[in-house]
Amino acid sequence: MSVIEELKTALGPDLVLTGTAIGDRYRSDESLTGRVLPLAVIRPRTVEEVSTALRICHAHGQPVIPQGGLTGLAGGANAAGGEIAISLENLAGIEEIDTAAGTMTVKAGTVLETAQNAAAEAGMLLPIDLGARGSCQIGGTISTNAGGIRVIRHGVTRDNVLGLEVVLADGTVLSMLNKMTKNNTGYDLRQFFIGAEGTLGIVTRAVLRLKPSIPGRQTALAALQSYEAVVAFLNKAQRGLAALSAFEAMWQSYVGFNARAAGVKLFDAEHPFLVIVEQDDDGSDAARERFEAFLGEALEEELIVDALIAQSEKDVLRFWSVREGHMMGQLLPSLVNLDVSLPIGEIGRFAEACEAALLQRFPAAHVSFFGHVGDSNLHIAVSVGEASEDDLHTIDEIAYDLVRRFNGSISAEHGIGTLKRPYLDRSRSPEELSAMRLIKQALDPKGILNPGKVI
Repeated sequence: MSVIEELKTALGPDLVLTGTAIGDRYRSDESLTGRVLPLAVIRPRTVEEVSTALRICHAHGQPVIPQGGLTGLAGGANAAGGEIAISLENLAGIEEIDTAAGTMTVKAGTVLETAQNAAAEAGMLLPIDLGARGSCQIGGTISTNAGGIRVIRHGVTRDNVLGLEVVLADGTVLSMLNKMTKNNTGYDLRQFFIGAEGTLGIVTRAVLRLKPSIPGRQTALAALQSYEAVVAFLNKAQRGLAALSAFEAMWQSYVGFNARAAGVKLFDAEHPFLVIVEQDDDGSDAARERFEAFLGEALEEELIVDALIAQSEKDVLRFWSVREGHMMGQLLPSLVNLDVSLPIGEIGRFAEACEAALLQRFPAAHVSFFGHVGDSNLHIAVSVGEASEDDLHTIDEIAYDLVRRFNGSISAEHGIGTLKRPYLDRSRSPEELSAMRLIKQALDPKGILNPGKVI
């Protein structure tokens, strides 16, 4: 019996899509680099069905790729040819919200925004927040250790996962659904699977950390003259704002393009840098006055040269519409969005060197930068027109060689997938890569889980 026949017999034909029943959406993540459809798509509804599917695939030596919301940007959920996809889209739902423990137990296929809304209805906050919140799934968020815009206050996904349920390559279920902050009982196995991109096991359920809901939030847009001023302003915000929740820096090249594209006017004059700064608070007038006083001090100290304080949700959305840059992909052909991290003090010099190197090779290119500077994350937007594969490779080589020179990381929050795999040695030593391979061999000896990804 073939592997697909055995899967259909064990799971039922309605859970195993083949041939023309496989929709094109299973071809690629948001990197749009997927070229082939999976051999089949399994859509389990329970952890037992995930376990059965993996047990059968393991017995046949059949490669498997886990798929979630397909919002990744590194090719980590794409088939290369001959793999069976296990889509977690039907394994969704909130199982429990424990307000006493401050936890949510949730299935892996649950959309992040759905989980956020469920937490809010219970008077709680799910701290994980990404731009793709409306389509990314919890399992994929965990498997890539996604970051997002609130890392400066709440940490990355890893910092908000207390427990996991994971299915190993042979179908073994590891139930580690811990709800305690302190649990010092040997190896913390959940950490192997967070950020592993499905290469060590498939996440099926998680216990996520919740926090009390936030009554209010203050938002301002500040203009600055230099990257050094950005760092000084960040330091002041970290000292002066007790609940700093966002610090998003944008270079003028990025602001100018996206403000024009969105039809938004921010300041009368152009400034080299703009920063969105946000503070969570109790929503009182006194809290707003303290926020205004903080900005006033920054102006007096000449850390910032101008500031706009959001007076309404409309103002907040206007500031963030420029930062989110949704029109870039439509207006810039073959847009490349690189995601790196560097020591905070080096980000400005890196950006200057990176822009110069890219423009030397591609004089007509669009090159712009923005970043979650408070957590050392920088995004680089590059478009050289209709790019060839060689052009894309050259862009990566230029950027990642500079990342190595500045002692940074080639991936801050997007993961490695297939697109960054050739450059992993820019951030990891031979000894580290060897240790990773040993872990992979121990947990997936047949190499069936997401082959060709990460290492």
